[in-house]
Amino acid sequence: MAHLVLVQLVQKIQLDKKKKDEKMLKVLVVDDSLIIRKKITNLLEKLGHDVVLSVTNGQEAIDGYNKVKPDLVTMDITMPDMDGITAVKNIIKDNADAKIIMVTSHGQEDMVIKSIQAGAVGYMLKPITEDKLASSIGEVFIEYAVDEEDDDLDILEDEI
Repeated sequence: MAHLVLVQLVQKIQLDKKKKDEKMLKVLVVDDSLIIRKKITNLLEKLGHDVVLSVTNGQEAIDGYNKVKPDLVTMDITMPDMDGITAVKNIIKDNADAKIIMVTSHGQEDMVIKSIQAGAVGYMLKPITEDKLASSIGEVFIEYAVDEEDDDLDILEDEI
């Protein structure tokens, strides 16, 4: 009986993962650093999401958002031409449901607060890691919430 329950639990987990895989997010990545854009893009793709556009400043973010209507935006705060805070204000003005996660360095707490006040839904500190990114996405999209129990169940799944 316990074995049957365990098998059903593993099947449910596999189905949940399949559903999660089928519903990847369309993401706009905004950062003036090519290295950071590539890193975030690679991590997002590793997590199963689709980077639909990658741009270098706030104005490009606004224009790009209006073209591709992504599910999620990762936005650097400090960029030339137009900073991330100004871009957030402009995106939110026309797209109140936009989901924007700010990417920032240590020591920019005031700017993070201004970003959240402007409409961003969260932030990540550099350096960006897969775990930080997955956790930040999970805070915004509950279906992608990082569940520490999944790791334990993966081990059980391997043993069956």
